[in-house]
Amino acid sequence: MAVEHQASGGSATLGGAGWRLVPRALGAAGAVKLFALSGIATVLATRAFLAQAGYPELGGGGSDLHIAHMLWGGLLMMVAVLLALCLLGRSGRQLGAVVGGVGFGLFIDQVGKQVTDDQGYFYRPAAGIIYATFAVLLLLTWLVRRRTADLGRLTVERRTANAADLALTGVMSGLTAEQRRTALRFVERSDRDIDRALAALLASVPERAPAGPWRARASAWGRGLRRAAGRLAGSRAALALAALCVLVEALLLVVWIPLDFVGGELRNDPQAGASVGILLCAAVSVGLWLAGLARLGHDRTAAFRLWWAALLVDVLVGQVFKFTVNQFAAVTELAFDLAVLWVLSSHLAAAAGRYDEELGAGRGAGS
Repeated sequence: MAVEHQASGGSATLGGAGWRLVPRALGAAGAVKLFALSGIATVLATRAFLAQAGYPELGGGGSDLHIAHMLWGGLLMMVAVLLALCLLGRSGRQLGAVVGGVGFGLFIDQVGKQVTDDQGYFYRPAAGIIYATFAVLLLLTWLVRRRTADLGRLTVERRTANAADLALTGVMSGLTAEQRRTALRFVERSDRDIDRALAALLASVPERAPAGPWRARASAWGRGLRRAAGRLAGSRAALALAALCVLVEALLLVVWIPLDFVGGELRNDPQAGASVGILLCAAVSVGLWLAGLARLGHDRTAAFRLWWAALLVDVLVGQVFKFTVNQFAAVTELAFDLAVLWVLSSHLAAAAGRYDEELGAGRGAGS
């Protein structure tokens, strides 16, 4: 049966619209990111603990009973779903994301046992599978954030729904000044009765209680560290060092892996296919880096974009093979690649900002 909705501007019929009536939450990207980071931390902590403890088995010691931690992961994912179903507001979603991420981390950590019977937990490609899974999740976070960043693309109903979601959070725990401004932007130009009522509710919900002294100091330190790190990332020295290190690494891989094949060291290696994948990704990265160097003198923005693409090839594809070959020791190189990607992103944003300023100045002079 259709549901009649009366608004000040007339009536609208809501029925048979299907998924169009399910609004996307503007905080979804943060929740997905929290889920992914909780899962990553769980996998790393679990692998480190089991390595230090000698890979004990719950229920082992001669017993036929073995309770794999994948089962605990499934239970935690069930708890996360129940939390999302039973709790109201964004705090409930965030709690569900953390619990679900921990459960998913425990689950995916034992993927090797599900794809092979020979090596089980120590199946080497399992590390690459785990990395690829979380890489896709973080890419999904970026895509969701892009889809929800432009408020102008939201329909009237979705703007109202997101304002109501923030109002619900404010009723329970108060709103920060930024949250209140964001919610009011959704409904401030609407003449619908429901939006006017939401604006009144948002104006009346209490301010969120200020953070304690230790949290305020921690936030101030964090902001200071981010500013200092941003200045360091934006320096020319950081850019030159990052570009040199990544290019040298890729060149070494392009030379070293073929030499290992010629010398026979990789002929009987079961992960020789992954080594070929590393070689191909390194060759593509070298080509993109050299193309960027060729453009650096006359088009810095294009050069930075080519370097950024070269790093993405390694982070999204090459690292899958590196985790297969090097297992979780590849985390160190991944951290370095992400730091370089951050440096490049800072310079790319700065170059794009200068280009926009020059374009605006040119238009102003032309008019």
